Amino acid sequence: MSKKVLLLLAEGFEEVEAITPLDYLRRAGIEVQTASIAADGNVQVRGSHGLVVQADLGLQDAAQDSSWDGVLLPGGLPGATHLAASETVGALVKALARAGKLVAAICASPGVVLFPLGLLQGRRFTCYPGVEASVSGATWVEAPVVRDGNLITSRGAGTAGFWAKELIAYLTDPATAQNIAASVLLSPEEV
Repeated sequence: MSKKVLLLLAEGFEEVEAITPLDYLRRAGIEVQTASIAADGNVQVRGSHGLVVQADLGLQDAAQDSSWDGVLLPGGLPGATHLAASETVGALVKALARAGKLVAAICASPGVVLFPLGLLQGRRFTCYPGVEASVSGATWVEAPVVRDGNLITSRGAGTAGFWAKELIAYLTDPATAQNIAASVLLSPEEV
């Protein structure tokens, strides 16, 4: 049975951190739906470098769906700040974490989104360099990707492919992740 994950998009998201896992996970046969968090229901979301993405659905519809196997939080500023400011995003992410579902964040999102929600407490994580200074009660690891149970974090745009590979391994199996990595020429020696 295929897994189904939600990729949350806020104005100012880092494009590489959203599009790379979207692409890689779909190549692996994982259903990925994108959701705009715009309060007005607008499904067109502009990234931090001007790329406009049309999301599959709005946040309210996404929050009403209880069949998600996980949630992906790209970084970028102000994208991560917008994610953190949304009470609906916070409630959805916390509910998935409580249910033991995948919670994945990259760049600024581990510190800006997950830490205020209490989801890094006692956990190992990584993030964009410097963001870890605002996090307490968790163990920052200087690595491209860190997996701690159902929590998978990564450093930034340059590690998005390795993050996606780890997400695939978590949601399917290591062999599938390795096959996708090989198909996109992602060097397995780098992680």
